[in-house]
Amino acid sequence: MSRPLLISDCDEVILHFIPHFAEWVEEAAELSFDLTAGFAGALKSRDGRIVPQERAWSLLDLFFEREMHRQNVVPGAVAALKAIGEAADIVILTNIGDDYQANRVAQLEAFEIRHRVLCNQGGKGRPVRELVETMRPGPAVFVDDLAVHHESVAKHAPEVSRLHMIADPSLAALTPPAPHADARIDDWDAALPWILARLGGESGR
Repeated sequence: MSRPLLISDCDEVILHFIPHFAEWVEEAAELSFDLTAGFAGALKSRDGRIVPQERAWSLLDLFFEREMHRQNVVPGAVAALKAIGEAADIVILTNIGDDYQANRVAQLEAFEIRHRVLCNQGGKGRPVRELVETMRPGPAVFVDDLAVHHESVAKHAPEVSRLHMIADPSLAALTPPAPHADARIDDWDAALPWILARLGGESGR
């Protein structure tokens, strides 16, 4: 058994994504990005037509290929990760294509965040299970902004504590707490004691 383990998402947990993507698609494609109705209908043309989901995914890929430098770090994330890193190993599990891993590593290093980065597609439960089986940590904590990933981790690695965090205030206000998370905290300063307690072996919500 090795040190405790934090497995964290990146976008809207460590780095802001939504405002930067919205700014870029307006500049580059004259589209608006509004998550009020969910991602499937978030991108719209100026006449109000919903952009087909295939084009939305291609624009996301283009953003991660060319525009990741726009993203700013979430307040409190750097200090919190530094404190956590003194007590635990940290893996950043991000749902972007493998082709963009180098970009992700570089943008995190620009904020002096230097941890292992794993790219993933689909649910995060299986890769979390693999990390736990491979690294054999003490207590482990998973942090993500999407409820679907908390459900996946609850299914495949139920022993891992799960924290629902959404750094973007507008999205956080629209999103209820993930049913399969152990807690919902949207601020790193408030989340840090909760994470450290679970990495130290405390249980409960």
